[in-house]
Amino acid sequence: MHIPELSSQIVELGEILRQNKYMLGTAESCTGGLISMLLTEVSGSSDWFKGTIVSYANEVKENLLHVSHETLEQHGAVSEQTALAMVRGLQKTLQVELAISVTGIAGPTGGTEEKPVGTVWIGFALGTQQFAQHHVFTGCRSDVRYQTAMAAITTLLHELKR
Repeated sequence: MHIPELSSQIVELGEILRQNKYMLGTAESCTGGLISMLLTEVSGSSDWFKGTIVSYANEVKENLLHVSHETLEQHGAVSEQTALAMVRGLQKTLQVELAISVTGIAGPTGGTEEKPVGTVWIGFALGTQQFAQHHVFTGCRSDVRYQTAMAAITTLLHELKR
């Protein structure tokens, strides 16, 4: 799979990561590994991409990413709190400076009035700085997953260029 509009951004992201000797990891729920697949389309990505944890089930979020059961119970898997807990846990588990997490409802089922299909939280960790973004994407399941991956990659690139 070749995604032309992301390729130049991923190459640029990789160059910035390589120059700064940063390692990136991802924790992916609703994208199911799509972000890591896109990142590894770039030859030499092993210089700056360490790996991913596809944490589709809450048990994986708890056991591998150290998201507390209480966070999942109180806020749900699709929440700012969970996205931030995922990036913190990923940094520890993979020992990376930079981390991206995604959790959302890709559809077509699973949405609620409070969290409709397309609701996504993307978490970022850049060293000790952490933040999350809320999105509501539209389209079919593939569209939501692709838009999520694109937003994650372009936001990280933007932050690193600031």
